[in-house]
Amino acid sequence: MQTARRRYVLNSLASGRRLALRIMLLQLAVALMAGLAFLALGRREAMSAAAGAVIVALGTALLSARSFSGPDGAGMALSRLLTGMIVKWIVIVGGLFMILFQFKLPPLAAITGLVAAYAVYLLAFRFKG
Repeated sequence: MQTARRRYVLNSLASGRRLALRIMLLQLAVALMAGLAFLALGRREAMSAAAGAVIVALGTALLSARSFSGPDGAGMALSRLLTGMIVKWIVIVGGLFMILFQFKLPPLAAITGLVAAYAVYLLAFRFKG
């Protein structure tokens, strides 16, 4: 008869999901604020800044959906994390490409929105409380 092994983890999947949701919502709030800040320069700049931050929030949502899909072994969790990161970067680079080349929106505003959304990502881990 095999005894059941207890699994001790430092964080649960639910905790990670809540943190990812909080980060994504904060990134969307930053998208709104960046759009409002660039509205003084014009509508195209506002759309570009908001879109730059929104693609980061979308990438974060896809990464978290992929990473926190279910409890499995360590190898499977690592592979889900890596594929989630690849998908996130494809979304961000593809979205930035569309903003700059397809829609021809101002690049400085788009990059500012993107950096502002990533600042939220870094600060959320610093002050996750």
